[in-house]
Amino acid sequence: MKIICIGRNYVAHAQELGNETPDEPVIFMKPDSAIFRQRDAFYIPNWTSDVHYEAEIVVKIDRLGKNIEKRFAHKYFTDFTLGIDFTARDVQKKLKEKGLPWEKAKAFDQSAVLGDFLSINDYDLTQLNFELKKNGTIVQQGNTQLMLFDIPQIIAHCSQYFTLKIGDLLFTGTPAGVGPVQMGDELEGYIEGKKVLHLKIK
Repeated sequence: MKIICIGRNYVAHAQELGNETPDEPVIFMKPDSAIFRQRDAFYIPNWTSDVHYEAEIVVKIDRLGKNIEKRFAHKYFTDFTLGIDFTARDVQKKLKEKGLPWEKAKAFDQSAVLGDFLSINDYDLTQLNFELKKNGTIVQQGNTQLMLFDIPQIIAHCSQYFTLKIGDLLFTGTPAGVGPVQMGDELEGYIEGKKVLHLKIK
């Protein structure tokens, strides 16, 4: 099982970090050890002082596929959720300045949080509203209509380079509003008003 992540998939988020708007999906990956296993709390690693939340829609692949055409991409997943791509922003900044890969900042243990999965049969993923609250205040709001590359495009693009396997996870990018977490914070994630994610920061 692998976790494929898409960066800079919302214009406002690319702009808030001072990044160029990409002309094709920006891909990075996380290992399966990045999946958040503890349901009670996320512990900030002792090697970073600036961990940021990045809420995004996540789809779970449930069919083996390679070189998938965009028009058939919807056949390769049936479940989705809201996830958090935790990022050690201070570490990422240093790596980017040196032109080095981001893995230490993006792929560390428990950096991939998953909410409760929902069925695509109950929602329209082309115009899906989602939001993240920190300590009861909305900090991120997104709609999949605002993606630079929609989910079928992402699946088609990624499958050119990687065989998609059953159980693979695809993080589809975060909207604007990313920010830091501190000990004692509580994060709650919602899809169309339905709460699917909750965790504490320690």
